Amino acid sequence: MTGVSSGIAAEQIETQAAVFAFLADPATHGLAPPDKSGQGVAASVTRIETHGSVVFLAGADAYKIKRAVRFPFMDFSTLEKRRLACEHEIAVNRWNAPEIYLGTVAIRRDANGLHLGGTRGTIIEWAVHLRRFDETQTFDKLAEAGLLDLDLIPPFADIVAAAHEHAPRCGEDIDATRMFFNTLQDALNAVTAARDIFPSESADAFKKKALGLFAGLEPLLRAREKAGFVRLCHGDLHLRNIVLHEGQPLLFDAIEFDDRIATCDILYDFAFVLMDLWQRQLHAHASRLFNLYLWRSPDMDAALDALATLPLFLALRAAIRAQVTVALSRLEPDKRAQRIAEAQRFFASAEAFLESQPLCLIAIGGLSGSGKSTLAKVLAPALGHAPGAVHLRSDVERKRLFGVAAHERLPQDAYRPEIAPQVYERLRDLARSALLAGHSVIVDAVHATAEERALIEDIAASAGARFTGLWLDASAETLCARVDKRKNDASDATAPVVRAQLAWDLGPMRWQRLDAAQPLSELTELAIKAIG
Repeated sequence: MTGVSSGIAAEQIETQAAVFAFLADPATHGLAPPDKSGQGVAASVTRIETHGSVVFLAGADAYKIKRAVRFPFMDFSTLEKRRLACEHEIAVNRWNAPEIYLGTVAIRRDANGLHLGGTRGTIIEWAVHLRRFDETQTFDKLAEAGLLDLDLIPPFADIVAAAHEHAPRCGEDIDATRMFFNTLQDALNAVTAARDIFPSESADAFKKKALGLFAGLEPLLRAREKAGFVRLCHGDLHLRNIVLHEGQPLLFDAIEFDDRIATCDILYDFAFVLMDLWQRQLHAHASRLFNLYLWRSPDMDAALDALATLPLFLALRAAIRAQVTVALSRLEPDKRAQRIAEAQRFFASAEAFLESQPLCLIAIGGLSGSGKSTLAKVLAPALGHAPGAVHLRSDVERKRLFGVAAHERLPQDAYRPEIAPQVYERLRDLARSALLAGHSVIVDAVHATAEERALIEDIAASAGARFTGLWLDASAETLCARVDKRKNDASDATAPVVRAQLAWDLGPMRWQRLDAAQPLSELTELAIKAIG
């Protein structure tokens, strides 16, 4: 790949060429040569190039060299700047992936040639030393192969939530909202300037809509910055920078070249991976990740209020990817047509994220084991703005009320009759917040009384949202069998609990009743028809 070398000394470029050849040689890494017969296969070194770095995969190790390049957003033009960037890359990635990031290593030159590490000779380059992982296990590769299992989403949500909680808060001297606006302006200007790639009318309309949204959201963005939600984040949180390593997702390759780029609202950081999943048509994955992340939020009220920003955050992430892909099309003439098509898909996604969507509140009621949560997960991706409806679950909110993790079992005392009204009131408050932020909602709770059902309907009416109530029916045998099979679930219900519920007087039922014993695909189809 051709980098931007304007102003870079020819000597540096020649030196890096020698370093690249040195690291590409299997002998540098002590890898086996062909056998004497010439029939053996030499151990190879794999070279991976980006606009800012070159990575060499050799046996169990990987070495990443910063290119001697200068971009408006990235400057590796001197050896000292590259050393500092290598050290900072270790610093910003060690918390997320200590198993991978091993340290920095010098490439030296003496009379005998180049050396990797050691103390002999003059340092001519620096590298980040990593423990090599299976490159086929990055999330983008898994997604392309259809192997990104939904079972990976819960641990991934845990890791992202933990990373954001751990991330350092920004200082008061950083105007992150202004920095965000500048990033938005740069992306919009780049999109409107590429008139040979993006239709000018569409690009101009997108720019106008995005700037209008920012103007309305600026007070919220500044309030979140003041409240501490702007932090030094990963900054480049897309599927290519997540790997399944020893059975667990790991975040790697966080932005190291400019902390200002990585300093952002945690929801904007999170929006990158949501956008990536969504534009790959992995809507169920994006929806599940979105809701699990919300459930893990230490401040659910603030998280829901922030959802007003999410369409703009998603759109900007997609627009930046379109901008970067256009730039790559100019650096890679042989891939120009492919890159332009990719850029146009990203821009189409950016436009879609800003389109208005119907606002709805879906309440799913039914006794324990009727499949409320299962149905909610399936319905959520198709409702409202990407990445789908907020899924509020009474079991999760009850656990939150008592300060325990979703899968931690509560004592019987937490199920006293006076607790239920508190849980339902909390659900209604959260639903109202999400609706007022412009996001559709699914409330998943038993709703055993006519009063509970009427109160949740009132929330929809007060927020101007369309309401649909669904009641799931199933036999005692089906309900008890389902709760007995549950594992790692937020519900604490047991078969005796179900049998007690069966004796309840549900009162008049105005909600659409559905047979929950039928296959999920058929139940989903009926639910979608009821929602309209």
